[in-house]
Amino acid sequence: MPDLSHLWQRFLLASALIFGLLLGVAATVFGYSNTAPVNIGWSIFRLDGIPLWTVAIVPLVVVLVAGTLYHWFNSLHHFTEHMRHRRRVHELEGELTKLRAHMDQLLEMPEQSGVRLPARDIPPIAKEPEAVPALPEAPATNGEDKGAKKSRKKVASPAIADTEPVAVATDGAAEVEPREETPAEA
Repeated sequence: MPDLSHLWQRFLLASALIFGLLLGVAATVFGYSNTAPVNIGWSIFRLDGIPLWTVAIVPLVVVLVAGTLYHWFNSLHHFTEHMRHRRRVHELEGELTKLRAHMDQLLEMPEQSGVRLPARDIPPIAKEPEAVPALPEAPATNGEDKGAKKSRKKVASPAIADTEPVAVATDGAAEVEPREETPAEA
């Protein structure tokens, strides 16, 4: 179904065209029917021997020409405003891209803006492991401390199949030598 506002606009344009054509026909008939000269006087301004049709048609033509010129200048103003806003939108989009790239760099996020960030240097991993301090044992309870049970989390270790040992960097306080695990036989 077509848009109703589009149909309404076409109706108004067609109506304006028909009205203009009828007005032109009426002005032509009036001009050929009234050729007698008249005298026009207004205050100190006086014209003698002017055809009657010019008295009606010339002001109408002047108003139509003035309206057309006003419409053209108004359209030109709207066009220049549109282009100014469009240029400003492009400037703001460029600024937004730069700000996103800067934010990604500050937050060390993956790139989304298409701007390349400089690579960071990663410190090398220490090769000699240090001694790992033993963790203190939890005090023995009689099983009535329910808060301690809720705070424990079960950690499942995934099965590792045919992988090489990998050293994982920690905060530097304690590092553990990686151990090789054998795959579980099925």
